[in-house]
Amino acid sequence: MNKNLVNWLIFFTLSVIWGSSFILMKIGLDNHLSPYQVGALRIVSAGLVLLPISIRYFRQIPTNKRFIVFMSGTLGSLLPSFLFCMAEEGIDSSLAGTLNCLTPVFVILSGTIFFKTKTTAKKITGIIIALAGSILLLISKGHMQENQHLVFVSFVVLATISYGINVNLVGKHLVNISSLHMAAVALSLNALPGLLILIVTGYFNLPLSNDDLLLATGAASLLGIVGTAVATILFYMLVKRAGGIFASMVTYGIPFVAIGWGMLAGELFGWKQVICLLVILAGVYKVNKKSALKTAIKPQEIVP
Repeated sequence: MNKNLVNWLIFFTLSVIWGSSFILMKIGLDNHLSPYQVGALRIVSAGLVLLPISIRYFRQIPTNKRFIVFMSGTLGSLLPSFLFCMAEEGIDSSLAGTLNCLTPVFVILSGTIFFKTKTTAKKITGIIIALAGSILLLISKGHMQENQHLVFVSFVVLATISYGINVNLVGKHLVNISSLHMAAVALSLNALPGLLILIVTGYFNLPLSNDDLLLATGAASLLGIVGTAVATILFYMLVKRAGGIFASMVTYGIPFVAIGWGMLAGELFGWKQVICLLVILAGVYKVNKKSALKTAIKPQEIVP
């Protein structure tokens, strides 16, 4: 099969998988699981799937880098898993998926603020455009008029900030470690606090044979196995085959899939929101144009 065709198939598959993550979170939350339980189930299931790889390659990670790998998993997967689920208790999954594309903007901001990376006027302009699009999106859906909704939106923003910090953490301290090995170890280690949260929140005391709880557990587990573990491996393959520039463009495909699922679920998303999304993507594109995309993105950097 043509190499470019395979690359595009992987690209499309990743867009669908990660874009579908938000509706799966909503299914878990709508069927009697708390946001902490949905997020924990996601990380635990992903960690279990990648555990064989983690066991095999754990010793290949330098001792002085293991805590950083763990923190990378915390910032890149564990915390965002909880924050997105908490956000979807009050906002549409399509809105959460759209705001997720702000991640590259916070890569630049956190790099400049915390890691002393250089920025340019072009990137600053892109950041302003993307943030303006986000504000317009909130206004168009009425969220600016409801303080409670702004709290839920802030959870998504915190998640994208966490992603942004993780990208810079990986780029500065873990660049010489295999992406696949790092992702496996990071997720397996973070499955431990995930399991603790399931115990503390009483998940194992629930009537898990209940149909609604089975559906919720299945959605959260699918989210972890496919949306985190399998997608991480696919993204690693795409980086190897097509390079970081092409692979990182998956970020821009995610919102469209999230919006599609949201509309099928009855969520409102009209032409005003489409225009706002295009404004956000224009800003993100300007931020990431050329020099910002030269460095290969690691698999766990943009997982929603």
